[in-house]
Amino acid sequence: MRRLLAGLTAAVLAGSLTACGSSGDSGSEGGVDQVKVGVIPIIDVAPIYLGQSKGFFKNRNIELTLEAGQGGAAIVPGVSNNQFQFGFSNLTSLMIAQSKDIPIKAIAAGVASTGEAGKDFGAVVVKGDSAIKTAKDLTGKKISVNTLKNIGDTVTRESVRKAGGDPASLNFVEMGFPAMPAALAEGQVDAAWVVEPQLSAIKAAGGREVASTYVDAAPNLTVAAYFTSQKLLADDPDLVKRFTEAIHESLTYADAHPDEVRAILGTYTKIDEKLRAAVVLPKWPTQINEASVQTIADLGAKDGIFTKAPDLEKLLP
Repeated sequence: MRRLLAGLTAAVLAGSLTACGSSGDSGSEGGVDQVKVGVIPIIDVAPIYLGQSKGFFKNRNIELTLEAGQGGAAIVPGVSNNQFQFGFSNLTSLMIAQSKDIPIKAIAAGVASTGEAGKDFGAVVVKGDSAIKTAKDLTGKKISVNTLKNIGDTVTRESVRKAGGDPASLNFVEMGFPAMPAALAEGQVDAAWVVEPQLSAIKAAGGREVASTYVDAAPNLTVAAYFTSQKLLADDPDLVKRFTEAIHESLTYADAHPDEVRAILGTYTKIDEKLRAAVVLPKWPTQINEASVQTIADLGAKDGIFTKAPDLEKLLP
């Protein structure tokens, strides 16, 4: 999911992201740390925008700048070279980076599956009149994913495997999430692995869900995390501690205030009000579900995603 909803980058409203400084270093002005965070302008990061508006970071002497990146793969080098002090990325992208010895460390959960089949924020969908009825029927079919050899094809293969189909037979096609509804409607692909808001948009147009992929992969799957560099962790552990506390408060608040989450989406994306009201919101726990991450690591290894097995002890908090 390295370029997760990259197409929505253009939908970030003007002025919603603070202009960045030139140095790329975190600075301190009057005891306040200037901190840049690489994020993706999607539903998943609503808590950090909400936390910023509620003053959770300011209360801890952190002046937050949120910068939109194309996805985890772009944000990881930004964090490792100190362009960003912190970043948001799906766990598979972080594990790929860790397996290549990029010195990063996850510090807090980012977003998680709801754990409810048919009521999650990611799924494989087909047209309403498709002959595909179950995940097993995806065998041999053409399926769109936003990034090849990442979390999308890993969890989709697992849904097909569990349904008794042949996961090795799937033909994955890479395209941005915003292009998927039209591609599916026009028959360019047989099925699409999508997340919100495209998931709700496709269903509203008559599409059907055939696999809740996150749910099939692991119970209460942690999909993404906030992370930092090993260097910042060593150089300024107090800043990392304060940022982590603010993220935890933001996640907890967002999980308990869905109406405020839907409202904040209107400040940094152009998801219209009707769709904002319809989308399935993910869960925002503060703790990373390590067992679920291990499962995704094992499945990724089986699929040949990693050059060597990621060291989760080094990566996770």
